[in-house]
Amino acid sequence: MDCVTSDNPPGAAGLAALRPCLPSPLTELADDRFAERGLRLLLKRDDLIHPDLPGNKWRKLEPNLRAAAASGARTLLTFGGAYSNHLRATAAAGRLLGFGTIGVVRGDELAGRPLNPSLARCAADGMRLRFVDRATYRRKTEPETLASLAPPDAFVIPEGGSNAAAALGCTELGRELSGVADVVGVACGTGGTLAGLAAGLSAGQRAIGFPVLKGGFLEQEILHLQEEAFGGRRGTWTLDDRFHGGGYAKSTPELDEFTTDFTDRHGIALERVYVAKMLHGLTTLAREGAFAPGTRVVAVITGAP
Repeated sequence: MDCVTSDNPPGAAGLAALRPCLPSPLTELADDRFAERGLRLLLKRDDLIHPDLPGNKWRKLEPNLRAAAASGARTLLTFGGAYSNHLRATAAAGRLLGFGTIGVVRGDELAGRPLNPSLARCAADGMRLRFVDRATYRRKTEPETLASLAPPDAFVIPEGGSNAAAALGCTELGRELSGVADVVGVACGTGGTLAGLAAGLSAGQRAIGFPVLKGGFLEQEILHLQEEAFGGRRGTWTLDDRFHGGGYAKSTPELDEFTTDFTDRHGIALERVYVAKMLHGLTTLAREGAFAPGTRVVAVITGAP
């Protein structure tokens, strides 16, 4: 695979110059919690696709970036919270491809505070940050609100990058796992990755999504995305809402202990907002006997710490 590295940045010569590492690597991990149940655990290392646009961020952003270029837009506008990986990836894409970027950030109380590392990275990549109150943020898709936020030349990418184009882009993830997975676990924020992943899987394969937000709203969001992208529900998929840890970017002592233990066992540092919750979920399901012996369980690693 001809993959870009962080020591050899591609510049802004177009999407083809970004040289993503696809298909992403698939590696088997020896973990006794799975082995004792007769299961195989494999990691789908989407975090290695690109140093600046890793994982599901590449898969969801790439079709939207193509559409933005085709439209002649000069600016990308998108939305996210204070720790949004999507905002960071969009800012990096703008720097690499020559787009201006605007990030609408949930929470106007953040405007007067020092930027956290995630938002500081966005600003360093040239993103203009616009902090809005939470009521306005909830209305962000309404035409009047959107018109007040987006300049005329902006191409609008939804929160998390999840739309029909993103779901279509993520079908390739499912296709890359044809013949090598029985069950695929993925963390879910806005649901676009699961919507496409499940559609790309073959008959007999199934996907489990682990929401990182509480609220139980995600199933309808995923169904809506699949309706827009594919005309209806596609693939075999379910959600397990038990592992959100209290909500977005929140954790519990149990989750913290699991994350530290996983790193100690395998020497792999886990991204805590999404990946750790998903792996905690899969490990718990394995211990509960949810998978038949011989099952090949694939964990999609969607981002790095």
